[in-house]
Amino acid sequence: MLKRGGVGVSGGCVLDVRLWGKESGLSRSYPVVCHLLDTSAVFQELWNVVVSSGTRSAVAGVLGLGLAEARSVVSFWAGLHDIGKISPPFQAQAPLLYGPVRADPVYVSAPGAEGESDFRHERASHWSLYGLLAEAGYPNDERLMHRSVSHQVAQLLGGHHGVFGAVLRAKQARRASDYNPGLGQGGWAEQRQVHFDELRRVTGAYAVPQGGLPAGLAVVVAGLVVVADWLASQASVIEPRIPGRGWAGTMAEIDAHWQGAVKVAPEVVKAARLGRAEFSAREFGAMFPFTPNSLQRDLVEHLPAMIDEHGPGLVLVTAPTGDGKTEAALFAASLLGRAADARGLFFALPTMGTADAMLRRVEGFASGALSGERALMLLHSMAWLSSPDGDGPAGVSDGQAGKGVISAGRGTVVEAEGWLRGAKRGLLAPLGVGTIDQALGAVLPLRYNVLRLLGLSDKVFVVDEAHAYGPWMHQLLVRLLEWLGEMRAPVVLLSATLTGRTAGSLVDAYRRGAGIAGPSGVVPRYPGWLFASATAEMVSPARGVKSDRVRTLRVSHRSVAWDALESAGAPVLVGGRRAALREVLAPVAAEGGTALVCCTTVAEAQQTYRDVCAAFPQLAASVGGVRLLHSRYPADERARITAECEVAYGKPGEGPVSVRSASVLVATQVVEQSLDFDFDLVVSDLAPVAQVLQRAGRGRRHRRGPLGRPVWAAAEDEPDLVILDPLTAEAPDPPRSWGRVYDAGLLVRTSQILRKCALGGIAVPDGVQRLVEEVYEEEFVDRLEGAAREELARLDEERSAEEAAERHMAVRTIICSPADVRGDLSKLSAREAGVTQDLLTTRLGADTGRVLCLYQQPDGGTTLDPEGTSEVPGGGRWGLGPDELADVVRRVAPVPGWWLRGGEPGAGVPRGWGTHPSLRDLVLLYMVPAGEGSWVCHYGHHTISISGVGLEFQ
Repeated sequence: MLKRGGVGVSGGCVLDVRLWGKESGLSRSYPVVCHLLDTSAVFQELWNVVVSSGTRSAVAGVLGLGLAEARSVVSFWAGLHDIGKISPPFQAQAPLLYGPVRADPVYVSAPGAEGESDFRHERASHWSLYGLLAEAGYPNDERLMHRSVSHQVAQLLGGHHGVFGAVLRAKQARRASDYNPGLGQGGWAEQRQVHFDELRRVTGAYAVPQGGLPAGLAVVVAGLVVVADWLASQASVIEPRIPGRGWAGTMAEIDAHWQGAVKVAPEVVKAARLGRAEFSAREFGAMFPFTPNSLQRDLVEHLPAMIDEHGPGLVLVTAPTGDGKTEAALFAASLLGRAADARGLFFALPTMGTADAMLRRVEGFASGALSGERALMLLHSMAWLSSPDGDGPAGVSDGQAGKGVISAGRGTVVEAEGWLRGAKRGLLAPLGVGTIDQALGAVLPLRYNVLRLLGLSDKVFVVDEAHAYGPWMHQLLVRLLEWLGEMRAPVVLLSATLTGRTAGSLVDAYRRGAGIAGPSGVVPRYPGWLFASATAEMVSPARGVKSDRVRTLRVSHRSVAWDALESAGAPVLVGGRRAALREVLAPVAAEGGTALVCCTTVAEAQQTYRDVCAAFPQLAASVGGVRLLHSRYPADERARITAECEVAYGKPGEGPVSVRSASVLVATQVVEQSLDFDFDLVVSDLAPVAQVLQRAGRGRRHRRGPLGRPVWAAAEDEPDLVILDPLTAEAPDPPRSWGRVYDAGLLVRTSQILRKCALGGIAVPDGVQRLVEEVYEEEFVDRLEGAAREELARLDEERSAEEAAERHMAVRTIICSPADVRGDLSKLSAREAGVTQDLLTTRLGADTGRVLCLYQQPDGGTTLDPEGTSEVPGGGRWGLGPDELADVVRRVAPVPGWWLRGGEPGAGVPRGWGTHPSLRDLVLLYMVPAGEGSWVCHYGHHTISISGVGLEFQ
């Protein structure tokens, strides 16, 4: 049958070039066939330069095809993704283009078919491709649709907008147009067949796969289809290739367009910076400009042989803070990456601050140890704010647009080009550093989660502070490790304090994903490391290594009455926390040196800061004499304070070292992780033993020599740790102000252990693992007597219930394991109400809100700063400009979510500011001066103030 709009090209039928595939933002409409061809060509290039040889061979193997045949077939699939655009609802979206087609009697549509807006084109692809592939000879079994190759490919391609449709029922699939009027009949079905046949002809994809794809390979192919579609859909790619007005879609014209698509595809992929980083350095000395320490040297001596014999896999490193875990991880990543033919790495950390600090270290490593494509992305919710001019890194997070250039050092240009900075693309860069939520989103049923899995599938995944997450996020990490094991992606886990049970759960998850059954029986050594193969049933016994910093942590345990929130002018209670602080800080104020005072809550840190200033006025009057660091500052202010702290308390420079001037830093838990601070004295409120040990690692961290410490702190290998413990016989419960920051049972256990440690100190590192295990062991309760035993048993029961609830939450929200997919990709998209990226980010920061303080000036104006120099932008039709947006968002501060409950009229952002994701749910606080540098805002029935100590709530 001959139809209008073209010349017969396939089996006597005519390909109708009036059917459009792209038109928005273009000078003319772009025929759907052209977009299908472009996507196939880009996919082929991605297959050639991005996909590893091992993955290509694996795909070919499960399909039962040769490598060349597999390449043709999967690129054919990629082109088919938009065949559902040949349907009335889609074509009707451009009324002028649809008019001639609608008037053509060949195109038969049920009444109202054009209005089937819920029947999106990707769903039409899923429904129509099942029959087209089955007719083409693809294996099919209507009794087990989810196992049919024809259905799996159709479902995979129907998921190219990030959500996979449910498995079709056989009787529905046989009569697809009857169940879905949006598919149309007559010419609609014929055109889908013609486009199918033409695409198959040009790609040479006549081979028929004999088997389907396992879960890991399915998400890789699905993710590559999305990437190919997005790259081919760029207006800059399409516009030069729009056919002339006389283009009829003849066989010769189709072939010419295909040849042109193949010719431009390499430049399209190259411009997106989607190549492969190569782990080219082989020796430690080629990666780092220093001699390896004991931990690093042991890895150098023993890990290569293990990988050579058993293939790549997972490396777990447990060592104290300051023992070079980062460089150990990067060295292990280089060995694993080279063995696995990985295309890069992603370094995941618990906080934005630690990710920012890690970026430059990974950048330096990339400059010396990697070659090939080295596009490096910073990934977290505020990464887009970072400067491209060297003041900070640039990058992108999910849903956020980044800006700027990242340089990996002299001799290496590592740019985060425009395409990678688009939403949901950051993990596709060969190299990345970011918060762990960016990776854990891969195992939540979020739209386009396959892109995250693709981004991690062929990289070395490094997790710092693997112990630092609660039960819910731990379960997500366990599931992610299963998927990485399935995809044979190398992993490096780092921890300063990790129980054997937790270590075992992580290692076993990875091995389970790799198809290795049975527990690993992991028993960590501290400091030490172990290796688990992804290809063999091999888990090395943990290797203990000698630390270069053997120390005895001298513990001073002080039971104190809790008066942390008393005003600075209140009488000092004998036996209270304020009196103890005055006593232990007196040598610092009198003789010099530095001290860290680590508090549990921001409010306690703020009040402690005031109290220390009142107790030591001369110290407070000196520059940097007393500092305060916590999370409840505007972002730019916190960055400034952190930078000052890095200078004051960081690693000493070259040359003679002298005793530092007296200085006290009062801080919250923000100092625990990945900040390279060194204090002469560490004072900490009671916390679980893992956190206590992390804080203690900031004590005399760097070698400063006998002249670099004050007389009272001369013993560099015997750092002092003072614990202020509120748990006494008279007050056995944690302070009410702590709320649920820490589990009460863990505090009781830690308190009991630290009392004993005060007698002989803690051997670091030899005694650390024993302490961590002892806090969690079940027999701990049996060693107590009477009421103490009963109380701890009750607290342990409460903790078990809370952990069970979090695990249940994980079960409800997480995607299934790869073994449970069983051909049905819709299990990756089964949505639970409320499952969003925000949920994951919020779990990292607990219950958080975001506020922006606006300062009302005497002249009636409102500014972004208390000095009155930065006017509040008005925005406009298109929202805030890039510089205005950055100026606003860098002043945003996090606060507890409950501060903002109940709302306040007019507290949202002005309409003229636009709808950028960084402005979502932002609350504006209109501040008025309150004297002595303080500003206040009456919000609901409460008052929120801001001053030199940050935000406070009354």
